[in-house]
Amino acid sequence: MCSLESFKIDLKGLKEGETIFKYDLDNAYFEAVDGPEVRSGAVEVELRVQRTSEYFELNFHSEGTVNVPCDICLDDMEQPVSSDNRLTVKFGEEYSEDDDLITVERDEGRLDVSWFIYEFIALSIPIKHVHAPGKCNPAMIKALEEHSAARSSDGDEEKPVDPRWSELEKLKTIIKD
Repeated sequence: MCSLESFKIDLKGLKEGETIFKYDLDNAYFEAVDGPEVRSGAVEVELRVQRTSEYFELNFHSEGTVNVPCDICLDDMEQPVSSDNRLTVKFGEEYSEDDDLITVERDEGRLDVSWFIYEFIALSIPIKHVHAPGKCNPAMIKALEEHSAARSSDGDEEKPVDPRWSELEKLKTIIKD
């Protein structure tokens, strides 16, 4: 199992200027984070932390692939991901998150970026993810075709339509008019 300890940044210990952190995320990371959208993948993350006297600017760049289920056949597929995100962090009395501004307790001085990285990756996944044409599971595609309401019959003659669908078709034409 992956230790998420390396994702906890000691902000108090950073010098003014830029500090760079690099993370190579693998399946162990995604299992440790235990997020709902992504369970495995290989993603490289570069985090640039710019410290000034008043705040910290965190710039994340993520690039790689994650494994997600295909929307058509449900088999896992590799989905390329790439994202650039930014957070601003400052010290305060208690921890809070407001949009892109994170307040870290002054006494604690540490920020765990493991979940932020996961969220940035998950948000970069397109809403629709399907295999390239011809790459879906053939057995699942066959099952889908057999059970599809829009399938056509074998031969030239059409099967009679279920009368309930006919009534719905009438409603559809009334709505169009």
